[in-house]
Amino acid sequence: QVQLVESGGGLVQPGGSLRLSCAASGTIFSIQAMGWYRQAPGKQRELVARITNGGSSNYADSVKGRFTISRDNAKNMVYLQMNRLKPEDTAVYYCSADISENRGLVPLDYWGQGTQVTVSS
Repeated sequence: QVQLVESGGGLVQPGGSLRLSCAASGTIFSIQAMGWYRQAPGKQRELVARITNGGSSNYADSVKGRFTISRDNAKNMVYLQMNRLKPEDTAVYYCSADISENRGLVPLDYWGQGTQVTVSS
């Protein structure tokens, strides 16, 4: 059984920084892409950033130049460094990962429970 657990959310003032972490655990053979999504109240969940197992990344236009995604393949972890935060970044942030539990199995999409990020003065 695979679990993704996020940490690092909280309350921060505009212009501040936060670093989110996500740890994948359980029966893991391989992890393909990992990513961060967010959902603000009344809005659909949207992609924030995604990174392949080779290190290629892509970002939502709204966070380019402010957020950086990275991963530690040895630890099965993905991170999101968020700088120059804005009130509109307020949302629940979710970690996602495409994980194969055994050799030959198609990767499945797993999600964490989410962590709240609130940007407010």
